[in-house]
Amino acid sequence: MSSRLVVFLSGAMLYAAGCAAPAWAADGPGKSASKTRLERRNQPPPSPITDHFAMRGVYFQPTLTTAGRFDSDVGTPGTPFSGETDLALDDVANQGRMELLFRMRDRHRLRVDYLKLDRFGDTRLTRAIDFRNRRYNLADRVESNLDLRLMGFTYSWSVLRRESFEIGLGLGLHLVEAEARAEVRSRSIRETGSGTGALPTLGVDGTWRFARRWSVSGRFQYLSVGLSDVKGSFTDLHADVQYRWKPNVAFGLGYSGIKLDADVKSSSLPGTLVIDAKGPEGFFRVSF
Repeated sequence: MSSRLVVFLSGAMLYAAGCAAPAWAADGPGKSASKTRLERRNQPPPSPITDHFAMRGVYFQPTLTTAGRFDSDVGTPGTPFSGETDLALDDVANQGRMELLFRMRDRHRLRVDYLKLDRFGDTRLTRAIDFRNRRYNLADRVESNLDLRLMGFTYSWSVLRRESFEIGLGLGLHLVEAEARAEVRSRSIRETGSGTGALPTLGVDGTWRFARRWSVSGRFQYLSVGLSDVKGSFTDLHADVQYRWKPNVAFGLGYSGIKLDADVKSSSLPGTLVIDAKGPEGFFRVSF
């Protein structure tokens, strides 16, 4: 048999074997693997709508505006002040945030987020300020702290859920802790105060996956109260766009705004306090 015929027959046998393989696979164990691959292709791509758990690490750089008045223990009104102008508190923060999301069944979600804002000021006063039970005089060198802790728990139910679109209504509970301090070392005077509270909110959120790897998300939560001892409002808004780099990893840019407006009569920190923090953020998101 010539060498050319051997090569030809060998090639023909290999070709036949290759053609027969799919027929054998269709009737053998390869059938389930092929079916699995087909099912995976038919499933929607990973997105915030399909995630059962997600953790978001955030770098938040808000612009801060603070206005307050801290009254004395006997109810004497303090002097209204600006935290940034009068006390030289930082007007921009570089802050880390953390957020967890748990999806319980298809339409039920729980989001847990935490924000910590600690600021310090050191300046000479350009006017006298009554702060709690002390008067701080013109030209006093005042060292001050204004710290805020905010932890939120928000349950959302998806009133509309599609493969690439979701809208939910939510009920939240935000635990707030604020602490303020002012000290003049040269006169050995120091005043501190702290307050805590729980703020329920109503909210709405939504997500739209507008491309296979891209999606936008947003939320808005609000509270307004008018009780005898506490009056004020709380607002939390957020919007972002994210890119799904890997099935379980995403990166994104967003914008967040948080505003707390409180008028408190009976606590260890009576008076008024308005804190407005809003600005851009960058984040990474791990999910499954």
